[in-house]
Amino acid sequence: MKSLIPWLSRMMPLMMAAFLILAAVQLALMVHISPSALLHGFLVAVNWARPGYLPVGIVGLALSLAGMLYYLSSERLARHGLRHRKSLLMDVLSRLTNRTALEEMLARQQRESTINAEELAAALRARVIGQDQVCEDIAQQLRRRLALQNRNRPVGVFLLAGPPGTGKTYLAKQISTQTERPLLHFDMTQMSSPHAATQLFGSPKGYVGSDTFGRLTGGLKERPDAVVLLDEIEKAHPDVFKKFLTAWNDGHVTEASTNELVPTTRAIFVLTSNIATDELNAIAERLADEPEKMRAESTEALRRAGFAPEVLNRLDRIFVFRALRGLDLARVAALEIEHMIRGYGLNVEAGGIDPALLFEILQRQQKLGSMASARDILRSIEDMISDSLITARQQGRTHVHLIMSDEGHIRAETSEEPQEKMNKASL
Repeated sequence: MKSLIPWLSRMMPLMMAAFLILAAVQLALMVHISPSALLHGFLVAVNWARPGYLPVGIVGLALSLAGMLYYLSSERLARHGLRHRKSLLMDVLSRLTNRTALEEMLARQQRESTINAEELAAALRARVIGQDQVCEDIAQQLRRRLALQNRNRPVGVFLLAGPPGTGKTYLAKQISTQTERPLLHFDMTQMSSPHAATQLFGSPKGYVGSDTFGRLTGGLKERPDAVVLLDEIEKAHPDVFKKFLTAWNDGHVTEASTNELVPTTRAIFVLTSNIATDELNAIAERLADEPEKMRAESTEALRRAGFAPEVLNRLDRIFVFRALRGLDLARVAALEIEHMIRGYGLNVEAGGIDPALLFEILQRQQKLGSMASARDILRSIEDMISDSLITARQQGRTHVHLIMSDEGHIRAETSEEPQEKMNKASL
């Protein structure tokens, strides 16, 4: 019976034609038209329509060729993407959802496999100061790994090691921004106790918090293509480390409250560490032109410093950040000052940071050594000028400039706003 139904469906056009012929014959018999008269009328109609045969044939041939070309082009488009007969298949999406947004999401998912490493490296170098080689290397790694179609591990597990204040965390955030991926940021200094794993991976049934997913498992369930930033990974408890080993080795993590396996194969894991800073900095300086040898010696240095061997074995790459010096440090300090002032709703005037202030920051940095962070110095600057910044904002100012006195005091001053100068000029 099941095989008969498709056959009847295919024969339906012939059955309809036969039905129409029988209906025409029945109608002729009802009005008493003889078969010879019916045949004569048919021949008369054929002779009358004869001049139109050629145009109708040409139109039919053109329609047939157009249909054939459309079918062939549709098959070719189907091999290149998701555009096969889009106007016919996607109309329901125009009615029920935002079809344009959906198409952009699908296109972005396809672009992930053909990321432009040069553009990504250039974008990262423009924002992460003094770490050009790291930016180029990590862009190449992402390009290669995103191109893989079949993975049973995350896109990448990268360790960014080096002195504090050199841009490790900022680079991870920029990878998220430039690749248009969501960011899941976890401070591993808060994961130093054995019970901290429940914050990331959920609580077993019957325990407090078992009615919600963990921060990591829940985040990856909703955003599987996220950049997972694990800041200062060496400070996490070993029990937390063990949970991550499954995520990096088997391509999934287990949510404790439901025992659900959450995939990690589309995620990028970025770890940062300040351990063995002096030794890593020396290796980076000595082997700057030999990246493979630098990574090998860096791995041994981290192992000697007490970094968990099981974690090192699962890292795809180790990138060593070099300590900032000279103008690179001055650039970071200037950007940090600008960011701080913008936090008060103000802007820095063009050329509004006294060079003597930046020089003082460089001097303090050299005195404090490689473990010093420019951010620590800038906090002391903020303490000095915060009151004047608040006053400037209350006065309706939008721009300030920083002046350093001979005694070492820093003050924020405001000048006349452009509109005020124009008003005075018009008087």
